[in-house]
Amino acid sequence: MSGGSAAPKPGDPGVRTGRTAGPGRGGSRFGRLLRGGGLLRDGARGGPVLRLFARWVRRPLLPAVRLWRRNIQLRIVAGTLLMSLGVVLLLGLVVIGQVRNGLLEAKERAAQSQAAGGFSAAQDRAATTPPAPGQQGGVRAGASVNWRSTLVEQLASGGQSAFNVVALSLDTGDTASRGARASGEVDPTTSIPADLRHSVAQGTGTFQKFTRIHYTSGKASEPGLVIGKRLNDADGDQYELYYLFPLSQEEDSLTLVKGTLATAGLFVVVLLGAIAWLMVRQVVTPVRMAAGIAERLSAGRLQERMKVTGEDDIARLGEAFNKMASNLQLKIQQLEELSRMQRRFVSDVSHELRTPLTTVRMAADVIHEARVDFDPITARSAELLGDQLDRFESLLSDLLEISRFDAGAAALEAEPIDLRQVVRRVIGGAEPLAERKGTRIVVLGDQQPVVAEADARRVERVLRNLVVNAVEHGEGRDVVVKLAAAGGAVAVAVRDYGVGLKPGEATRVFNRFWRADPARARTTGGTGLGLSIAVEDARLHGGWLQAWGEPGGGSQFRLTLPRTADEPLRGSPIPLEPEDSRRNREQTAAGRDRESGRLTAVPAQSAGDRSALAVPPRLPASPRTTVDPTALPGSGARVVARTATDGDGGGTGPATAGGNGHLEREDGTRGR
Repeated sequence: MSGGSAAPKPGDPGVRTGRTAGPGRGGSRFGRLLRGGGLLRDGARGGPVLRLFARWVRRPLLPAVRLWRRNIQLRIVAGTLLMSLGVVLLLGLVVIGQVRNGLLEAKERAAQSQAAGGFSAAQDRAATTPPAPGQQGGVRAGASVNWRSTLVEQLASGGQSAFNVVALSLDTGDTASRGARASGEVDPTTSIPADLRHSVAQGTGTFQKFTRIHYTSGKASEPGLVIGKRLNDADGDQYELYYLFPLSQEEDSLTLVKGTLATAGLFVVVLLGAIAWLMVRQVVTPVRMAAGIAERLSAGRLQERMKVTGEDDIARLGEAFNKMASNLQLKIQQLEELSRMQRRFVSDVSHELRTPLTTVRMAADVIHEARVDFDPITARSAELLGDQLDRFESLLSDLLEISRFDAGAAALEAEPIDLRQVVRRVIGGAEPLAERKGTRIVVLGDQQPVVAEADARRVERVLRNLVVNAVEHGEGRDVVVKLAAAGGAVAVAVRDYGVGLKPGEATRVFNRFWRADPARARTTGGTGLGLSIAVEDARLHGGWLQAWGEPGGGSQFRLTLPRTADEPLRGSPIPLEPEDSRRNREQTAAGRDRESGRLTAVPAQSAGDRSALAVPPRLPASPRTTVDPTALPGSGARVVARTATDGDGGGTGPATAGGNGHLEREDGTRGR
């Protein structure tokens, strides 16, 4: 080694220079590539080749990633192994450093002691050897070289291959001409560092340096310690004397220590991994058992229990889990029994009330027919009696229907039906109430057949509830019934422009006996179970019944059914939020403002051509058709059967794009 840097330690590997793959830009991009990040999402930069490469790289990694995420035992053991490996490496580095420093310090002290004795012996020999008188300069130089050769041989003979001795002259010129002498076939030119020679030549003390010792016989070089000093020979000329101590034994000892530590460290890491696996297994196995039993409990197998062994924390957890499962099973059984009793009570009471109600109905009909002979107060009482009996009958019918749904006894009699006919029957039955309210019912999207496999009776009951509620809460404004079909779904939406719904009421409106305004009077005398039965009918078809509303902006109820029975729904052809809602109108107005700002060359539309009203303009009245009216629940209206039919009646107003082919998902957003 040359230069003034620190001496290399024995056994140190050579220094290699070059670029290392650090966590730079390339590494981060590759990491994002593996994670499917922004690089893959940017098609302009990535391209199909990059996506194919990413897919090819990620495919074999997916099972391992899935296993890593789902197996807590694997993560704990892997973390334990990594931490153990780090501890073993750190401990090994510390131990190896201590051993190396100890070996070098011991060797350095022994070498300094040996070299100090050699320097003293060489100085004493030079002092006791008298110079030869009368010799010429060349003869004197030859005698000096011979003296140094003899000195080197004598000093090296006491080392017994433990060290070598080199003597160099301070004269300029070639090394051989200066009388370089070395023992043990040491190459003095390459073995003695130049900076060490410079220090020895300039100073008067002892200097040392770690280097590598080279040999002229072809023997492999080895690390060593060189100690040198400037001395005077017998003729008074200055020369350099160096002791070279090989460190091959220390290097072999350090290599043995490294191998021993590596073997022991590997054994310790494997042993710690096995211990961690066994310990974690004792904790994870009961947790896995508890997870499996919890899944079976959630599936209805309430008799499942954990196996408990011992008295430790895991055993107490198992006992607590089993106790919780037992209490849960007991509570569920009690609730099921209570629910069965309640359903049976409601069903029995409803059936038992049928007989007296029939008798009372017969008597009330007789009284109602004879009311013309009564005084006004008695006649009014007879009418009120008939109305309340109608409501009582509706309530009993609804309770019986609810009990069937609760008991799971409701059956679906599905057949292909045209929803337009059902809508027309419903509108015909709601016409008397609409006339009293001053409301006009408009049908949109009935130009094309809207056919689905459904139970006509149940669908008609659902739509009757929706239309009657819309007329009841429509504040005398128009009620729009919209039909559409797209994909594998059909939908009917009922839109009113009345008081609307407050935030959060769209989900509570289907609860039993729920009212948005309890103080509001019911003109039709409803039971409060209509929407609850309607949503159960929709679920029985595998469809959706959803509500939307805004305060003061009306509401919209949407019934979505699959075209084919048992076909899952993926969307609805009618958006849940109507296009004339307050939010959509504001967005449309903002879009028009931006468009008018960009296209200044296009003349702006006059304000009179725009409709900013939440309620659509009145449509021209169409000729009424004779329909078969149906008695409304609790209305008490006495109707007369129709005498003529009109298959196309009931549809008024312009047709809008009801079946536009766009499906709205269940969350109310427009789908693709």
